[in-house]
Amino acid sequence: MSRRVRIGVQLQPQHAADYGRIRDAVLRAEDAGVDIVFNWDHFFPLTGDPNGPHFECWTMLGAWAEQTERVELGALVTGGGYRNPDLLADMARTVDHISGGRLILGLGAGWFERDYDEYGYEFGTPGTRLALLKDSLARISARLGKLNPPPLRQIPILIGGKGERKTLRLVAEYADIWHSFSDVESLAHRNQVLATHAAAAGTDESRIERSVQWLGRPEADALHAAGVTLFTVGVSGPDYDLTTVREAIDWRDGVNPELLEGLA
Repeated sequence: MSRRVRIGVQLQPQHAADYGRIRDAVLRAEDAGVDIVFNWDHFFPLTGDPNGPHFECWTMLGAWAEQTERVELGALVTGGGYRNPDLLADMARTVDHISGGRLILGLGAGWFERDYDEYGYEFGTPGTRLALLKDSLARISARLGKLNPPPLRQIPILIGGKGERKTLRLVAEYADIWHSFSDVESLAHRNQVLATHAAAAGTDESRIERSVQWLGRPEADALHAAGVTLFTVGVSGPDYDLTTVREAIDWRDGVNPELLEGLA
């Protein structure tokens, strides 16, 4: 395959009342050799104590942009209904500059109702949230083209989701990376759906990187053979244990032997 395998870690900003634990986890992840450090865009924990400690996504990404030197970074993913799209484009451009051109702009339609209800956003329906995401993608793309100074690079757009009729159409039109929770069989089917949408949109679906959650070496072998090249390990606070991340990195370096040459 022409695209190298990459390993991301999602440092879920939950259950760490001391932000220093998250800062330390970012440092350890970069030192361990991950390619991308993600967080997520929620306002409350998704696992464990639902009222446990939690921090906000984008202010954190600004701090990570200053703290890190090599890794790409972003949200896996930004909730589509939380922010004015033009403002979000400006936020992304700013973090891109702070990081020296290492931001990935992850976007999704949103799904966790408590985030919306307690922060005063309209939750709506899956259909209205996807319509809002579609509108947001168009506005973000337009605003990124107007900002002064512009982003340091064409910021990669990651879209998370697996809906075949609407989400994958947006992936075909806008995404550089598609993240889904897919096994090999469902991925193969959705790849065909994505190819159909890309053909209709006049885009090249082969340029879109496939991304999934890390499920272990055997699953990674099969998914890699099916075209996946970005695997992300989810890690929660307060301890942010990177044992599984290191296992994924070891697997990546076996798949990408040239990486070892670069570290020699």
